[in-house]
Amino acid sequence: MPVEGKSDMERIGLFSEMGYITIGDKYVSHYMRPFNEAASRNRQMLPGGTKALSALQAGYFEPQFVRIFDGEAYSNPVQLRRRYRLAEAKKNLGKAFLPSNGDKLPCGLGSYYGTIGGPYAYFNPQLKAKERYVPPGKNFYTNPGKKGTGYGYANLTIGEQYVHEPDGYEVERINAKKAQEEHKRLLKGGPFKLNLYPQEYFDMNPYINDKPLPPLKKPPPEKPVAPPFKPSSPAKKSGGMKAGTFDPYPSHSADPYVIKKPKAVPTNKEQQIFLPPPGPKSRPVKSIITLNVTR
Repeated sequence: MPVEGKSDMERIGLFSEMGYITIGDKYVSHYMRPFNEAASRNRQMLPGGTKALSALQAGYFEPQFVRIFDGEAYSNPVQLRRRYRLAEAKKNLGKAFLPSNGDKLPCGLGSYYGTIGGPYAYFNPQLKAKERYVPPGKNFYTNPGKKGTGYGYANLTIGEQYVHEPDGYEVERINAKKAQEEHKRLLKGGPFKLNLYPQEYFDMNPYINDKPLPPLKKPPPEKPVAPPFKPSSPAKKSGGMKAGTFDPYPSHSADPYVIKKPKAVPTNKEQQIFLPPPGPKSRPVKSIITLNVTR
């Protein structure tokens, strides 16, 4: 339900309340309100139901049966092909070309039957007389090209030889320094700074302080540390001559070596071994599913 009085947006102090999706409509609570009010008003859409496919025209969308080719004539493809061949045959000026005779096949090896030129005369191995061969005159003589690519080889190109110019040490750094000095010389003043730029109330650096720092505290004087104690001589190690002991030899013991016998288990109640009482015994516990089903 809408609340009477000022809204939260008006009480906050903004210029105007934010607009809604609708145009000028106030918010109406959907509490105790049906989901779709238009569904319970006026007449609803009533479909006519589905039509079953049958031999009648009622099962189709069209009111009458429509042919795919309506009004087409019957055509015989065999008859059309015959007419086409007859029309093409009338274009011939004469009869069909027929060769006079077929190809003649040779009869056995060495037979010239069926060839066009017939047999050849035998080959005479005797040389025929011919004129002496006179070679033609020589061409212009030129100097052959010099080997090499031109890079790293002297006197191979059309022009003069390349002259090596020494490259100074750190030329790029020196040129950049000169360009920077020339740039500073052309400047007339320092960089332009505007003090009207809006600043935040709190500084971005929480450790900044405009007050001067207090003087540094002098550290307390260091106390001299006493030198560690060093014994005059190292301790003596024990050996076979008893040099590292206070007494030269241990005192004599007159007790004989006797093997101790194990004690028997006592039978009286006072000397029995202590046994703790048994703990609580486990009992059958029902599962959570069984308890939920019973509940």
